[in-house]
Amino acid sequence: MDAQTKPKPSAKTFDVGPAPVPIDPGVRIGHVHLKVADLDRALAFYCGVLGFELTQRLPGAAFISAGGYHHHIGLNTWESRGGSPPPLGSTGLYHLAILYPSRVKLADALRRLIEADIPLEGASDHGVSEALYLRDPDDNGVELYWDRPKELWPRTTDGKLAMVTERLDLRDLLGELERART
Repeated sequence: MDAQTKPKPSAKTFDVGPAPVPIDPGVRIGHVHLKVADLDRALAFYCGVLGFELTQRLPGAAFISAGGYHHHIGLNTWESRGGSPPPLGSTGLYHLAILYPSRVKLADALRRLIEADIPLEGASDHGVSEALYLRDPDDNGVELYWDRPKELWPRTTDGKLAMVTERLDLRDLLGELERART
């Protein structure tokens, strides 16, 4: 069966409600694997600009990480060499989110982006976190963010999480670099 005659999967619906048995709170997203058009270009962005380290390179693939982990991001051209981004209106990954350990480290990421002349699509304070939004060379959405300590997250009067989307002051964020030096 070729791609044109292959039936589309049926859209299954699920009732949304509390899980009868919640997932273990220790579960984490381990890594993301991105299809890219040009592996060297992707490595120049993720390693050269953002500072990830190359842990392994294979024909058509590379694995990168922070802090010696085996890989946080996989990049490959197995199905996408020379390809173009999916068209608007299609399903797929909205963005990958890279969590920085502190506000000063997020400020350093912003400094790197400015030095590489990479534009931001947005910058938001969500109450629980502060985030920078941009596109990688393959037009994948990328969020760089840090989480505030959980005890500082905004809550409603009845204790529910109250995330917001407000403008992030980029000058103040960059000021973290100077404050960290003093």
